[in-house]
Amino acid sequence: MNLNGEIKAKIQSFCVYQERCQKEVRAKLANLRVPKMEAEEILADLIADNFVNEQRFASAYARGKFRIKKWGKKKIEMQLKQKEISPVCIKNALQEIAEEDYQKTLAQVIEKRWNLARGKTYQRKILVAKYCISRGYESHLVWGLLNSDG
Repeated sequence: MNLNGEIKAKIQSFCVYQERCQKEVRAKLANLRVPKMEAEEILADLIADNFVNEQRFASAYARGKFRIKKWGKKKIEMQLKQKEISPVCIKNALQEIAEEDYQKTLAQVIEKRWNLARGKTYQRKILVAKYCISRGYESHLVWGLLNSDG
């Protein structure tokens, strides 16, 4: 096993540790000062051996950010676009988030933020709405829930 084999083994363990997208693998290879042509060959091998799978990455990323960080779909979509994930993979990953869970999580985020907000009712609604929208939730869903509770 030469230097190329060592690098390939290092990158494989990098991919096994957690799901990676092609952009992250390319950045890691560049960090290791692997020439561009060799890096692309290594990446092609990793894809062929299923160490790197964009759809699997997008799905894991979307699930994790939604469940753990309670991000909305818009923020997840934006972050996946920054990671250069294809629109089809993004769409499929976002469809894996159950609508019922999404609504429930948004309601929890609103309730938690409502309890932290101070001021008159309309001021609190604005603060809570801004917060939820900044977390990536769709404004019509946020305002729908805020206005239904009074």
